[in-house]
This record gives sequence, structure tokens and C-alpha cells, in this order.
Amino acid sequence: MGKCCFCDYRYLLLIAAVPFIYIQMRLFVTQSQYADRIADAIEAEHQCTRQTRLLIDQISLQQERLLSLEEERKRQDQECRQLRALIQDLERKGLKKLVSDVQVPVAAVVVMACNRADYLERTIKSILKHQSSVASKYPLFISQDGSDPSVRSKALSYDGLTYMQHLDYEPVHTERPGELIAYYKIARHYKWALDQLFYKHNFSRVIILEDDMEIAPDFFDYFEAGAYLLDSDKTIMAISSWNDNGQRQFVHDPHVLYRSDFFPGLGWMLSKSTWDELSPKFFFDQKITYWDDWLRLKENHRGRQFIRPEVCRTYNFGEHGSSMGQFFRQYLEPIKLNDVKVNWKSMDLNYLVEDTYVKHFADMIKKATPVHGTDAILKAYNIDGDVRIQYQGKSDFERIASQFGIFEEWKDGVPRTAYKGIVVFRYQTQRRIFLLGPDSLQQLGIEEA
Repeated sequence: MGKCCFCDYRYLLLIAAVPFIYIQMRLFVTQSQYADRIADAIEAEHQCTRQTRLLIDQISLQQERLLSLEEERKRQDQECRQLRALIQDLERKGLKKLVSDVQVPVAAVVVMACNRADYLERTIKSILKHQSSVASKYPLFISQDGSDPSVRSKALSYDGLTYMQHLDYEPVHTERPGELIAYYKIARHYKWALDQLFYKHNFSRVIILEDDMEIAPDFFDYFEAGAYLLDSDKTIMAISSWNDNGQRQFVHDPHVLYRSDFFPGLGWMLSKSTWDELSPKFFFDQKITYWDDWLRLKENHRGRQFIRPEVCRTYNFGEHGSSMGQFFRQYLEPIKLNDVKVNWKSMDLNYLVEDTYVKHFADMIKKATPVHGTDAILKAYNIDGDVRIQYQGKSDFERIASQFGIFEEWKDGVPRTAYKGIVVFRYQTQRRIFLLGPDSLQQLGIEEA
């Protein structure tokens, strides 16, 4: 009996010990988990502390940089104040040129070339002789149509100019049988080159030369003076350096300029605003053959006029080319190239503004002695002062012009060089000869006696 009771107690103690041991094990596991969490928390706290210290260090560094930048700003502000004071001082001393050394070009100069390397060399040398001192005002471009290697090589052999190449593989369909393809190609080249200079290079004006031209000593000063007229008087379409009747026997005064209803070409300046108007027409007009005659159409110049000199500022030596030397011996070779360095900056050119010029030109006509009859030329020769002769139409003009030896040609109803139907040239001496159209006096507001 006693043994059974003892066994029961041990059994009961064993049963009681099992939950106790289980509870102790759970407590141990829980304590271990808490200890791990506490360790993680401590590590996280240490990590946070390290990051906080790093941020504090970075903030301190940034503050040092800010202080350094603030000092630099103050130093630069001080330098700017000193520079402004220096500029003001220089301006007061009349040295504004030092501030305005960045030169805005007056105009780009482009030489239109194709396959005449020897001609191109002569032209470039003539231009560089007078352009080098004003290169920033007149950047020089050579635009080659086609791929002639000698022309490309010659253009690239010069420093201080930009070479452009126009490659046109589109077939040409001539308007009339037997017509020269070259003139169509030239027109396309002009369109392409002017688009490049006005729209890609963004020049406000362009002077167009050809690869068989020499220029006068005052060529660039002349065009700088012309740029003012081109910008201020919208009735002027272009400035030209050429006079079709500029042969030595027909010119005298290098200072004199005229307005003309006839586009002269052969060295001329065009503005971007005018090209904005012409370029789309060039692109869509597929029957353009002679680009210069196209510009002479009334529908294109729309009553606007051109400025030309009495004495040419360009000389065309191109006997061989697309025109097969047409008119060269008679009209181009005898041209007088100006050799006087005219001071255009001191010249008052306001007489060329449209309203003023009508009166200016009318006054010259009024002072000229009228001569009539079939022997008008003989009579003109025996008169000391200016002379005016009236023609009755194209054929009559051609008759009189041929007797004097000037250009007889008309384009779209306008004689070469004419202003309001009047062609003026010198004859033998300083004497001016005015050939007047049937309604020229009326156009000038002059009442016939």
C-alpha cells in the first residue's frame, strides 16, 4: 500500500515536471528571440548613428562649399563692376570699337563657279586683294555647280573662304528644241546657292559674283553704302555694280549712281526679304532658262528698281563660257573698271531715294538741250552741254542706239539701263546723252514745251 502511494507521487511529479520544462523551454526561446531583436535594434541604432554622422559631415561640407561659392560670387561681382567701369571709361575716351569688335556681316559674297579653274583663280585673287581687310564684313563663299576636280581643288587651296558644292542629277527638259541645257543648270545652281546662304547660313544680304570677274578697289565700300539704300528704300530690289553701257567712251564720273528699271546683273546684292519672295517662284517655275531674264520680268520685279553705277565696279573677262562669248568683243571687253578709291562713307546718297530721285532726274532732263531730226547725233556732237533725243519706239531706239554704239537690246519692254524709258550715257566728253521714250517726260511730270 505504501509503495503504491510513493509510485503515485513520483508519477504525479513527473507529470507536473513536463509542463514546467516546456514552459522553461518556451521562456528560453522567447528570451533568445528578444535578445536577437535587441541586438538588431542596437545594430540599427548604430547604423542610424553612423548615417546621421555622415549626413552631418556632408552638410558641413556643403556649407563650406556654399560659403566658398558665395565668396566666388562676391569676387565675380566685384570683377564685373570693375569691367563695367573700365568699359565706361573706354567709351568716354572714344574707344567704343573695342567693345564692338564682333562684326555683323554686311553681306556674304558668293562666286558662282562650274568648270573654269583658271578663271576662278583670277577672280579669287582679285577679290582677296580687296576683301582681306574687310573679311569679317564680307565672308567669301565659292559655290561650284558639278564635280570638276580642278575647280574644287582650286577653291580648297585658299584659306579664308568657304567651299560649297551643288550636285544636280535631275534631267533637264528644255523649253525649246536646240536650247542650251547649261542655262537651266545655272538657274538651278543660283536657286540652290542663294537658299544655302540665306536659309542655312542666315545672312541678311548676299552679293553674287561669277567666276570670270574682277572687282574695283572700292567694290566693298560701294556695296556697304548700297546696303543702307537696300534696307531703307523698299522700292529698290537690288544693288548692282554693273553698267551695260559702261564702256570707256560712255562713262566719266565714278561718283555717279543711277536708278534703273532694268536688272543689270554681273555683280549684284540681294536682301533676304526679297529672296523670301523670289525663292518659292524659282522652285515652282519649271521653265526658268535664263535666271537674269527671269528677274527682269515685270511680274517679278513688280515696279521695283535697281541701283547701278556710271562706272562699273566689276569687269567681266569671261570670253569663253556658256554664252559662247556673246557680245564680248563689242560690249564687255571695252568696259571701264573703276580705278578710283571713292570714299562712299562721305557720300550723301539720299538723292537715290525714290521720291527724291524722280525730281533729281527730272531736273537733269530739263537742263538737257532737246535735239530732233535724222541728224540728231551730229547735232548732239556740236552741243557742249547735255542733250536729249526722243525715240518713238523700239525700232527707232535701236536705230539711234546703233549709231552711238550703245546696247540696242530690250527685255520685257525695257531697254538696257533705262529709267522710265530713258537711257543715259556720256558721249565724247562729260556731255550726257539722254534717249527718251515716247512717254518719259510724262512719267517724270515734265510738261513738253
